Amino acid sequence: MESPLATMATSAGATHLHRGLPEEIVVWEILVRLPPKPLLRCRAVCRAWRRATSTRAFLQAHHARQRSLPIVSWSRYGGPRYEDFLAFDHKAAAGTRLQPLARLEDSFEPEASCEGLLILSKDGVCLSVCNPATRQYAPLPQLSGFDVFGMYAHRPTGEYRVLLRRIYHTDCYVFALGSDQPPRHVGVLEGVATSAYLEKPTLLRHSLHWYIVHYPHLYQVGHRDVIVFDTRSKSFRRMRAPVVPDKSYIFEMDGTLGIYSYNDTTQIVDIWVLRDYGSEVWGHKYSVELPAEEIKRFGWWSCNWHVTVHSVDGDVLLLVTHGGWMFHVGIDGKLVDSFHRDGQHASTCKLSLKQTLVPHAFFAALEGYVVNTSPFL
Repeated sequence: MESPLATMATSAGATHLHRGLPEEIVVWEILVRLPPKPLLRCRAVCRAWRRATSTRAFLQAHHARQRSLPIVSWSRYGGPRYEDFLAFDHKAAAGTRLQPLARLEDSFEPEASCEGLLILSKDGVCLSVCNPATRQYAPLPQLSGFDVFGMYAHRPTGEYRVLLRRIYHTDCYVFALGSDQPPRHVGVLEGVATSAYLEKPTLLRHSLHWYIVHYPHLYQVGHRDVIVFDTRSKSFRRMRAPVVPDKSYIFEMDGTLGIYSYNDTTQIVDIWVLRDYGSEVWGHKYSVELPAEEIKRFGWWSCNWHVTVHSVDGDVLLLVTHGGWMFHVGIDGKLVDSFHRDGQHASTCKLSLKQTLVPHAFFAALEGYVVNTSPFL
């Protein structure tokens, strides 16, 4: 189906792209607001649009206007295996809220995200980086033997860096994508067992944050903490955490930190918010009872669900998954929407993606780099 912009350009002719609208408005007020895929289609309208939307300044402005949306994946098992990555947009029209990002052959697990880039793992050991919007992909064999702790942009150098921990050790390292140097040692996670697993971090104030107490028997500390890694000084410190259940998770919430926990018995999600970052003052903000009886009408008789909490555009979203189903629950505890795919398993990964078409030089420096081919389907 031809887009309205393409129709406008076709009717106007190749010389006059738009009747009555200055080209600056078309490019910087209309095209810059499009999602990546429609923008790429609009480039085929004429050479002038292709040139205007290919400059780095335009692509950076376009990326700045994209929204950071939760990542949802559906895995297919039986027959050819593949992984569908989608962005969940709760403000989109019904039927379009799950927006395709990429389909990858075989099964991949998102480990970290930053400015439109994803670090993926396969079979728990093979690491790679991809940009779903540009369909660029490259393996990262130099990171074999490491767990991914997080990813961030290092502004002084323009590098995208991955924070790593050597498997079954507490030593942490930093690796710059595209670098020919091995990962650099930056410190030790003191007081955390070598077998401990840290959930996905939250990037805030140039620092990565983890809530470290999920399973007490894995930790050597007797109190609850938030681990903070300052990406500028490359140093670790601790922040005070609220008194919350052991299985709790950290997330970004309206420009500050939030922590949520889910009680399997009561089907209640509790959410705490960091009210003052400097003084480390937390407060309980929400207690949301999931609409268990309504969800059970879809055929679920077990409440062994996976729950994630996201903050998008000031709204707090609860995403509940089990099997091939995903449910969107509002902060008022009401069921907003449901999604189902036969023969696939739904999961959320506590990560969000802000799509980008900005080119990254590091891809070409990675051995095995490909564009628009396997593992993309």
